[in-house]
Amino acid sequence: MYTETSSERPGDGGSPAGAYAILDQALWTRFREAAGPSEYLAVWLALQCRQLGPDVSGVLLMGEPDTGPFTPVAGWPDTSAPDNSLLSAAQQAVQQGRGVVVGEGSSERILAQPLFVKQQLYGVVAILAGSVPVRTVDLFRRLQWGAGWIEVMTRREQESMDAELREKSAGAFDALATVLEHSRFDEACNALVSELATTLACDRVSVGFVRFRRCRVRALSLSAGFANRMSLMRDIAVAMDEAADQEAVILYPPPEDWEFRVTRAHQELADSHRSESVLTVPLQSAGEVTGALTFERASGEPFEAAEVELADAIAAVVGPVLEDRRLNDRLLLIKVLDSAATQLKRLLGPSYFGRKLATLGVVALAAFLWLAKADYSVSSPAHLQGTIQRTIVSPVSGYLAAQYARAGDLVEEGELLAVLDDQDLALQRLRLLTTVQQRNAEHDRALAERNRAEANIIKAQIEQARAQLALVEEQLARTRIVAPFAGVVVMGDLSQSVGAAVERGQELFQIAPLNAYRVVLEVDERDIQDIAVGQQGVLRVSAMPETPLPYRVERFTPMAQQGEGRNFFEVEAALDAADADLRPGMEGVARTEIEQRRLLRIWGEKTWNWVRLAFWRWLP
Repeated sequence: MYTETSSERPGDGGSPAGAYAILDQALWTRFREAAGPSEYLAVWLALQCRQLGPDVSGVLLMGEPDTGPFTPVAGWPDTSAPDNSLLSAAQQAVQQGRGVVVGEGSSERILAQPLFVKQQLYGVVAILAGSVPVRTVDLFRRLQWGAGWIEVMTRREQESMDAELREKSAGAFDALATVLEHSRFDEACNALVSELATTLACDRVSVGFVRFRRCRVRALSLSAGFANRMSLMRDIAVAMDEAADQEAVILYPPPEDWEFRVTRAHQELADSHRSESVLTVPLQSAGEVTGALTFERASGEPFEAAEVELADAIAAVVGPVLEDRRLNDRLLLIKVLDSAATQLKRLLGPSYFGRKLATLGVVALAAFLWLAKADYSVSSPAHLQGTIQRTIVSPVSGYLAAQYARAGDLVEEGELLAVLDDQDLALQRLRLLTTVQQRNAEHDRALAERNRAEANIIKAQIEQARAQLALVEEQLARTRIVAPFAGVVVMGDLSQSVGAAVERGQELFQIAPLNAYRVVLEVDERDIQDIAVGQQGVLRVSAMPETPLPYRVERFTPMAQQGEGRNFFEVEAALDAADADLRPGMEGVARTEIEQRRLLRIWGEKTWNWVRLAFWRWLP
């Protein structure tokens, strides 16, 4: 700040210069001892105008940084009604963001200078310089230098606010740490009220929570039990209800600048239990009031604004944690019922449109599954077998001479399949033929000699030789293995066994007819109870999935078999019409039609049976 010099001594009150110095000294004293921002700004503007000249007047406008609105907060010398020309110049300076001069060179010269702190516009000062014999540039320079005091004030206020915020945050986090040290809800509540009673110098601190729309006190500082203090507990709970219903902090007695609150319950609490000051702060969690903290002082100073803010900050921090502790400490049954009630309220109450729509969809789906019916069928693996399947074995022991058919070949009735080596049988036939001729010659000679006895013996030998010859010829005929009927060779490949020995009765081929098949279904043991003789179904084999093959169930084997990790029963069915492309051994999937059933039973019966079996297995 600049001070004007005078030829008179500052202490000479009889002269104009002396009176001028005394006024400046008084203003500087007020400036140093300003009680608040309003007085600070008023004295600053007065000193600023006094430094520029005795006849200088001005107005100071302040507001939210950069955003405004900027309104008059101080004026000199008249603070009641600022001059419109000063206000107009100040608005121009705000809009342009720089100093503005109006009426340059005239007796109505006005200067408006924006006040910037950290590149933010905090306000604007406008002065009526009139005929002050100082250049405009020098006047702006003095205004800019004087604006440093505004920055000092803002920094002091910011430091004060930061200190209050740090103190408030420290208190809130100390209370939170106290709550977090205890895992049980009641222990956390008792520790919290004891800590707050010490921190805020209260005679009594209590905490309560909303149950069935009414607050109930859960902990009271410096008190081990509630049995002998029922009246106090009831009055505190009513005071908590008063704050919770209004969702606002209630202080009794209320300060003069306090917003209106209903404080009847707090007044009764103070009068009944000799408390001079009562403060109640609601506890909130997830946007809902869950309880309240009540602070009481029987004597001493009332709660100050900083203490109220600290209590509010503590409530904001510990409210969700305490509510979480309370919910976790409930019995499991109560948790389940409360969750069900919450979901029911969300379902039947307002909002949650998506949940309502989803519920309606589920109900509609359940109704559809219960009312709608469909054809129920049992699916099972299946394969084809020939109705008649003939096994061809080796008629004699010998060696395989030739092979003319193999598995998969179509053969006609009487078609040659294989030939056995007949060399030994041919030699034996030749020997027997020679023997027969010899015996005939001997028989003729015996008859010529009229030796009837010898002729009878030779005749018997001839018949024996002819019987042996017939047997050998029959064996020779059997060395040619032919198909007994038209069909397909389903088993037998002797192409790698030509020349090998075969034993009598050894299996060589299996042949099945092409016009007679049966379907063998492998029905799971869980579905066999639905299968009955006479039911119809459709088979689709893997080789011809596009061709449905109707069948009818004829019989089933009442003996379970095991394969591929499951138990099944074999069910035999007859095809209604055979396809020319079918072959024995083809596999596929069969679906046996059972009856019409509800969709819910079709899709849920197996699951329900599995659940029942699991419960029966594990429950005692």
